Amino acid sequence: MSTSPLRTTTLQAPSTAAAVAFAAVATLETTTAIVATTGVLADAVDFIKSADTKADASRVVALTQPSEIASLVSATKGAPINVIVPSVALLGLIPTLRDFARQRAPVAIHVPVGSAAQVSEVLAVRDSGCALIRSTSAQSAVDYAVGSALASQKLGLPVIHCFEQALSQEAVDVLAYAPVSGQSQVSDFLQAASASQDGDAEDKPSESATDAAHRVFAQALTLVDGNESSTVSYTGAADASLVYVTFGSPLNVAGAVQVSLIRPFSAAALIAALPKTATRVVALEQVTQQPTPWGPLLFDLATVLNSVEWAAQTDRPRPVLLNAVTTAPLALFSADKLALVTAHATTFDSPAHFDPAVVAGIASLEEADDIDATSAAAALTELSLEEQQKRVEKIPYGQLLRDVFKQRLNVANAAEATTIWGDSAKTETNPEFGFGQLASFEKERGRLVLAVTDVLRTVSVPLSKELHAELSKWLNGRDDPAVATAEAAERIAGLLAAEKDDSSGLDAIHRLCGFFASRSSWLVGADEWAYDIGSSGVHHVIASGLNVNMLVLDTAQYPFAASSKGKQRKKDIGLYAMNYGTTYVASVAVYASYTQVLQALVEADAFPGPSVVVAYLPHSDGVFSANYSPIDVLKQSKLAVDTGAWPLYRWNPSLVDAQQRFQLDSEKLLRSVQGFLDRDNVLAAIGAPNPEFSGELGAAVEKKTGDRLARKARGDLDNLLGGLGGPPLLVLFASDNGNAEEVARRVARQGKRRGMDVRCLSMDEFEVDELPFEKTVVVSVSTAGQGEIPTNGREFLKSLQSASINLNETSFAVIGLGDSHYWPREEDAIFYNKPARDIDRKLAELGGKRVADIGLGDDQDADGWETGYADFEQRLWAALNIDVVAGGAEEEEEHKRTDEENKVISNYLRGTITQALGDSSCGSVDEWDGKILKFHGTYMQDDRDLRPERLARGEEKAFSFMIRVRLPGGVATPAQWLAMDQLADEYGNHTMKITTRQTFQLHGVLKRNLRETMRGINRALMDTIAACGDVNRNVVASANPQQAHLQPEIAKLAADISSHLLPSTSAYHEIWLDDKLVAGSAEQTSAVEDHEPLYGQAYLPRKFKIAIAIPPENDVDVVAYDLGYVAILDDAQQSILGYNVMIGGGMGMTHNNKKTYPRLATCLGYVPKDRAVIVAEKVMLVQRDHGDRTNRKHARMKYTVDDHGMEWWRQQVELRLGFSLEDPRPYSFARNGDRYGWVKSTPGYNNFTMFVQNGRIADLPGNPLKAALVEVAKAHKGNFRLTCNAHLIVADVKDEDVPAMSALLAKHRLDNLDYSALRLHSMACAALPTCGLAMAESERYLPRLIDLLDSILDDAGLRHDAIVIRMTGCPNGCARPYNAEIAFVGKAPGAYNLYLGGSHSGERLNKIFRETLTEEQILEVLAPIIKQYALERDDGEHFGDFVIRKGIIKETREGMDFHNL
Repeated sequence: MSTSPLRTTTLQAPSTAAAVAFAAVATLETTTAIVATTGVLADAVDFIKSADTKADASRVVALTQPSEIASLVSATKGAPINVIVPSVALLGLIPTLRDFARQRAPVAIHVPVGSAAQVSEVLAVRDSGCALIRSTSAQSAVDYAVGSALASQKLGLPVIHCFEQALSQEAVDVLAYAPVSGQSQVSDFLQAASASQDGDAEDKPSESATDAAHRVFAQALTLVDGNESSTVSYTGAADASLVYVTFGSPLNVAGAVQVSLIRPFSAAALIAALPKTATRVVALEQVTQQPTPWGPLLFDLATVLNSVEWAAQTDRPRPVLLNAVTTAPLALFSADKLALVTAHATTFDSPAHFDPAVVAGIASLEEADDIDATSAAAALTELSLEEQQKRVEKIPYGQLLRDVFKQRLNVANAAEATTIWGDSAKTETNPEFGFGQLASFEKERGRLVLAVTDVLRTVSVPLSKELHAELSKWLNGRDDPAVATAEAAERIAGLLAAEKDDSSGLDAIHRLCGFFASRSSWLVGADEWAYDIGSSGVHHVIASGLNVNMLVLDTAQYPFAASSKGKQRKKDIGLYAMNYGTTYVASVAVYASYTQVLQALVEADAFPGPSVVVAYLPHSDGVFSANYSPIDVLKQSKLAVDTGAWPLYRWNPSLVDAQQRFQLDSEKLLRSVQGFLDRDNVLAAIGAPNPEFSGELGAAVEKKTGDRLARKARGDLDNLLGGLGGPPLLVLFASDNGNAEEVARRVARQGKRRGMDVRCLSMDEFEVDELPFEKTVVVSVSTAGQGEIPTNGREFLKSLQSASINLNETSFAVIGLGDSHYWPREEDAIFYNKPARDIDRKLAELGGKRVADIGLGDDQDADGWETGYADFEQRLWAALNIDVVAGGAEEEEEHKRTDEENKVISNYLRGTITQALGDSSCGSVDEWDGKILKFHGTYMQDDRDLRPERLARGEEKAFSFMIRVRLPGGVATPAQWLAMDQLADEYGNHTMKITTRQTFQLHGVLKRNLRETMRGINRALMDTIAACGDVNRNVVASANPQQAHLQPEIAKLAADISSHLLPSTSAYHEIWLDDKLVAGSAEQTSAVEDHEPLYGQAYLPRKFKIAIAIPPENDVDVVAYDLGYVAILDDAQQSILGYNVMIGGGMGMTHNNKKTYPRLATCLGYVPKDRAVIVAEKVMLVQRDHGDRTNRKHARMKYTVDDHGMEWWRQQVELRLGFSLEDPRPYSFARNGDRYGWVKSTPGYNNFTMFVQNGRIADLPGNPLKAALVEVAKAHKGNFRLTCNAHLIVADVKDEDVPAMSALLAKHRLDNLDYSALRLHSMACAALPTCGLAMAESERYLPRLIDLLDSILDDAGLRHDAIVIRMTGCPNGCARPYNAEIAFVGKAPGAYNLYLGGSHSGERLNKIFRETLTEEQILEVLAPIIKQYALERDDGEHFGDFVIRKGIIKETREGMDFHNL
């Protein structure tokens, strides 16, 4: 029988919510707000008014939105208030709840729950700083409403009270209470001290705030109910071995702990309630099951079971923690149903989770995914910390964590592949389990801080000076990783062990010495963590306030699919965390910006609170799958970032300057994130309501159609006006290399001559739906790749193929350009002009009238595509029957400027470059300035990974510029290295490229940053003039010859030749280094006449390259250049006497064009070394005067040599020299690779050559090469040498400095040469995504192919046998593929021509062996040849020599024989 002094009578309420509202108004006599969306407002008001009490219904305040609660509480000015809200509103109230907690507002929030989803919504805010209590019956709802409100007033602690609300809204009978005003017991309760200091404080030990809160709530409930109440209670047998734990729900079982007050959570109360006999603890929860099978109660239990309090109880083992999660109401679990669940739970001897409703045969009341009971019931084995760390390190972000934090790294949950990519079947991998460990660590470290503080403040505790100093230093710097190191922890532990017996305080510290070292604590999880934020580890971390970091991986492939019903977009996890205002948040993508990821991880670790780093790693199968493709991941990452679908940003609320708290690291921002920054949220509250962004950054990513509609409207007007003239003609084209566009413009010009109203557009500029309104359409399309349409026609073709329009009124004709021999296999004939055939067929299917049969331009015809076009043109105009009209266009063709004309009118390389640089409306320059820019050392490029999607969005390409440095001989100082590294970060794409031209290249420089980048290079005493263009380019020289003492001499020769042949124009200095406008530009007159004594106004017909080598090392591939110098030494190999002069080398060619071919240089004669420079000049001048200036494909010096012959060339050179060349001297090359590792240089000095994969200097997960080389450059006292094989030499290290440099290289794993010999002799050009000529991947793909070939070599026992292997993305030969023993030349995406038979020393050409091979076919073709080589080779025989001796491929010495099979 109740002895409550407050209860008065029994009332019948229409619902439990109405009864709670009545209690708030009538008993507590407070303002009671009811949010209208709760659905109980009318019933509650009517009930209050009708009840036979003195309740004042005017106290009820109706709120239309939950957001109004904050204003109402503020208006009450600290008076107690009760609020009834729906559970769905709680997540949006998180900032408000936290404010209430900070303000110690006496607010009681009552939340009706009737389903698992609603319970989950309540639990989602359990760490908002409010107390959280649950009642499970109508009467207890009224009791808890009154009791929790009184406890809230006493503690100054806002409380959330959730109560069961029947779905049917049935009437309930409840005992009501008298008003609390005037009740002495209530007054006494509220006036008493809230902590243990009341009355007998001196007789009690110190009481924690948590324990005090539980005591006060228990007292309040006892006061209201009249019966002894407890916030954590146990029912059942005293010796129960299996104990259930629930959130407020009673159970009829042998042992159950009912936790009514879950926040604050009392570990002491739980430990006291659990029987010591318990060997299994089951967290039985009714929460949302989708998508994670565990419940939020699990993390609390895991924290307790891993705490020091539990460990201190040596007489009780740690029970197995089981998680039973269901969406079914726990009231449905009768005794017999629970018996089935208990029997099932006893089968587990290690952590596990399962659905008790499945086990008991209870149907869930909510829709949920099916559960694999077999897998759910499987026993799980706990993973060691070491195993967890290793699994995390397998992913790129895990490698970064390891590299950044090293031994400090502590990943609390396992992260194997099946967990990260969608299957969270293991309890020890879920966030709650890991967070329980981390929370326990933080709690125990907090205890250590208190213990150390007490000891240092207590004079009576005997401390040695050394221990006192160590403890003081640790206490002051405990959060500094440089202070709280593992070494410091060991020192303190040793001192404590020696002194702990002298004091109980020291003994307590010694027991906690495992917490001295600073750790970087991380939880690593994946996609499913972001679906149900409320019941996932994300919320736990954010709300805890603990210094715990979370890395959440999003593996969704771009473009992102629409979210399924009920699930948030995964990236919203960042917004969720930012709304808290106390959490560091970053959105990163390692394959888009390594530096930004690194910065975010460091900042997250340094942030004094929870951090959430949301990381993009797109791949549906995960990085552990056999078909994982880093290239695909890179492309998708770049696309997602470029479009703004995955913005890169960092949010640090701890920064004092509010304007600096949000940092956008990418170019675009999602509208949802921008909305966060703009609306009245946490940012506004802390003083930054209106962050300023540039126009580029402020635009949301969602596609806008306004511009397209405006263009269409203008087009409609043009059509209307044009219709008043001649017959309309629409000419569409899709073109990659310009030929199809040229055909289209020819057709357009012919149409204008016939008086037609002509429009000429790329296909993607035209809407397919507009075709029915066109009278005549002519389509010109080239063929790309494997029968693919060029990028500026992809969207058009896609729309056309799915169109259902009627073209009965439209006439059309189609011409295609292709190469009938590009795909040689008979079954591949379908790819020839496939886009044109597809378009022609589809237009006819849609009812279009074909006025002329399809035209087919074939590169194999004598005049190339011109032959097919001439036939098509004749048939087209005959069919249209429209004659040339008087007054029509007079010119048959508009004159197109040639490259030669462009150079002449550029006014010595000025062009209109200055004006182009000043044009901020676009990121590009026009075609002609782009050609002149090459002479200045820069190429305009665009990111081809992003090109199709940008074109589809109507945006310009992602233009940027490559900058190549002129660096004769490849010698650079450490200061120059550091300068280039800084420029790469400030203006480039955070990488550098060591090129096959023995110099630096920067990529990704935006037009607006070109001038500053050039100036930065100049400040480092380098330049870029003549690094590209139709001039002599960077002169290369052997970087590490065996005759080390001669390297400075050939390096000086390289510099002397480069300087002697340098263009004389002042345009470079004027454009890049002066602040004033360029005098004498192409459009200005100049008082000073520029001149070029060597080059003239037109410069050279094509590029000109020079190399210098010292036998037996041919590391420059000296015969692959226009001009090569082979050093001839005296008999003692001590001095250079002179040089054999080699002319006519060159690598470039065009697929299926036998008029183009690679060629190796031929010896012209010998020259003494003092005449080497003048010989270079005269050879270049012969090429200047006689090279082909009409056909750039025939303009290289190699063709001039073959056209005129060597005898003619020698005569021309000698004529200009005024003396005769001597006959060639003998020499011998051994190889064309680099000498790796440490080698002796000049006396007292040493060189170390390191392998750099394809020359790319970048920071990658697990391999922060760029950052490591910065450290080397800072320590190095000598020089760097770049090699023509794209590797790096740390040169001129003194003998006494070798140990320190070796240690530094080893520290950063730069001394790792444990690669296969095949990889060490590999080389690839940059290719995609920046090279505009690339047809296939190269730099990004060759490492993967070598991985596959290495396994074949390993099986054959050839891992350490050197084979020169090279790859290029197109046939232009930048990586010198045509003299390699094995070479791959890209022909289309994923398809390569295979060449075999080059020599190991680079002195013989290879020859095509197979065409258009895929990866699988490459392995099938090479595997048997490699095996045969292993079994049948002669001693010392190289692979290239073997395939020729065995007749596998024909030997090729001359370029003109290259295509002869």
